[in-house]
Amino acid sequence: MNRFQDILAFVRVVELGAFTAAAKSLGVSVSSITKSVSRLEEDLGIALLVRSTRRIRVTAQGRTYHDRCQAILRDLAGAEDAIRNEASSPRGSVRLWVPPAFGRQTVIPALPAFFERYPDIDLDLHFGHRSLNLIEGGYDLAVASGTLHDTPLAGRLLVRGPQKTVASPAYLARHGTPRTPDDVSRHRCVVGRFGNSWSFRTPSGATETVQVRGPLSTDSGDALREAAVAGIGLCQATWWLFRQDIERGALVPVLEAFETEADPITIVFPPDRSLPARVRAVIDFLVEITREQKEGG
Repeated sequence: MNRFQDILAFVRVVELGAFTAAAKSLGVSVSSITKSVSRLEEDLGIALLVRSTRRIRVTAQGRTYHDRCQAILRDLAGAEDAIRNEASSPRGSVRLWVPPAFGRQTVIPALPAFFERYPDIDLDLHFGHRSLNLIEGGYDLAVASGTLHDTPLAGRLLVRGPQKTVASPAYLARHGTPRTPDDVSRHRCVVGRFGNSWSFRTPSGATETVQVRGPLSTDSGDALREAAVAGIGLCQATWWLFRQDIERGALVPVLEAFETEADPITIVFPPDRSLPARVRAVIDFLVEITREQKEGG
């Protein structure tokens, strides 16, 4: 037996608590298992197991060696699973959480192309505004708005860009176009879920905030955008929310010289190096469609 087989034999003896059980699980003789453990002990110069007629006890050094070897074997198994996944078509269910506006504007329109490419993947799609505990919620993936701080999750950036202040042509025709951030405080504004303090960049590059007020506040990105299109007032949010309405002329950007950077939109997932192929397929597709929409618009 080679070194890998010796290590596997030792790990199995510790897990099953007996040489006979380890030999049966590996399909080899008991003498082969005994020789493997003896070789390891001789090479390492330490006792890994204390044997008696009734039971086997793992030494302190043996426990440390077992734990390290077990982790390595787990990584090898994960690598093999990843290779198998690469070779097969992604299939199965993926549980995905998205903010409502991003889901409606970006994810839903792209789903026909996704299901055509991955007919064996089922999406369990959830919408919500609140902060999300990905692991406790049982989700495979989540789309998050904002900078990620002190999180064990891995992430891939989807969208980055300016914070836009917009209004409908009809609103600007009635109330005029603001020329400086100070002008905004005299306008009717639709207040979003981040509150009534809007951020603008000063000529020196610093950030200033302006207190705004208006007849409507909402925690819904979709409602914010629709209120802006309806001419209720000025609105401020990430350019991604308004991009389609700006392209078709339903909304007009104002104060572009004073724009700050909007919160990034990121897809987050557990930091597992051997993500299932179905999960990686969804991640790659979201990256692809956001890139295409940025390049197209």
